[in-house]
Amino acid sequence: MNVIYEPWPWYVGGPLIALIFFLLLFVGKQFGMSSNLRTACAAMEADKLSDYFDYDWKSKRWNLLVVLGAAIGGFIASHYLSNSTVAVNPEVAQQLAADYQITSAGEAYLPSEIFSLESLGDPFNIAILLLGGIMVGFGARYGGGCTSGHGISGLSNLQQPSLIAVLGFFIGGLIMVHLLYPLILG
Repeated sequence: MNVIYEPWPWYVGGPLIALIFFLLLFVGKQFGMSSNLRTACAAMEADKLSDYFDYDWKSKRWNLLVVLGAAIGGFIASHYLSNSTVAVNPEVAQQLAADYQITSAGEAYLPSEIFSLESLGDPFNIAILLLGGIMVGFGARYGGGCTSGHGISGLSNLQQPSLIAVLGFFIGGLIMVHLLYPLILG
């Protein structure tokens, strides 16, 4: 069971992801998570509100099953197939505790100081999560896809817009972690 409980190394996970995308290319499908919101809205007849949702959503419903499977698989993996600890570099854990009072690093996937039910009573945390969600949603729509769509599917199809998007994700992540995050939580 340790094989299931521990994270898989890159040389196992990488080829499995490549195999899945080869199969998708073989059957003529493209993977992406953020496009499923459009599909779900179109399925619920949102085309009456906006022409953006007026398209053949039934041809994309297979991808809705991917989202459902990811949610179910994530729940099963996190509750039944993991040891629920995360390997965090001790120096990073010390810096998080010293600079941001985040002492749960290495104990859970999400820091309880930000994502617990108790922290949702803090209006600042709610504002940060809401603003972050809006920015991610806008960015995924404006950029024509999310990190999984561009970073995995787009790059595997050798799409230049996906390469540009992935470079933007990395640059944006570096700016967030090194410049904005210290300002927000510092």
